[in-house]
Amino acid sequence: MPQFFPQVSRAELAAHRRLIRSAIVLATLSALLAAGFYSLSRAVEAGLTQDVDRGILLAMRVPGDPSDPIGPRWVEEVGRDVTALGGVFVITLITVTVVAFFWLSSMRHAALYVALASLGAFLLSAALKHAFERPRPDLTPHGVTVYTYSFPSGHSTMSAAVYLTLGMVASRFVRRPRLKVLLVGVAMFVTIAVGVSRVYLGVHWPTDVLAGWAIGFSWALLCWCAATWLQDRGVVEPEVDPAAGQ
Repeated sequence: MPQFFPQVSRAELAAHRRLIRSAIVLATLSALLAAGFYSLSRAVEAGLTQDVDRGILLAMRVPGDPSDPIGPRWVEEVGRDVTALGGVFVITLITVTVVAFFWLSSMRHAALYVALASLGAFLLSAALKHAFERPRPDLTPHGVTVYTYSFPSGHSTMSAAVYLTLGMVASRFVRRPRLKVLLVGVAMFVTIAVGVSRVYLGVHWPTDVLAGWAIGFSWALLCWCAATWLQDRGVVEPEVDPAAGQ
């Protein structure tokens, strides 16, 4: 009797279910972060966050001298170094390098995924800034040059979206779980450090940074959800099996 349905092994079925569960979890987390961004944006527009924003920003300045960030001069210099990691040039350089590496390594799908996720994050950040048009903080002098609107923080958005994307993509090509945790952990640390540096340098309100983290992580998780869904359909190459090669 002819078979109309292909035979599926238990291992393949288990992998399919695992990918579907992962996609559902990622989509749910992305939706929750997007909802958090929306709620925060409404609070900012209503002026409900002004006292908290002012209090945190001034807490990072020497009492009585808003022009001087707390800590020795080298801390301020570190802040400028860290904040550059979320700048357009650095983010673009890292993204282009990673995309070129994947492309030349014949991992075209990974290259395309990183390129689209990063470009999408940039366009999303720019569109949201122009939609809200929130002025920059005027309580303190800015520690670095700024030329765009304040909400959400572009550095925080791009750092969350791009570094988390790169960390998750890189984790697909290592077998040991602790190495996967290391890669994603470093991405999270850099993202948090960049956001804190923006407030420390006086160029963003704290809620700008929180909003940037929320929408950036939401975008990264949404893209990862799409990649997981495509992997289940064989469009994207499967990740390295942690049990292989041990």
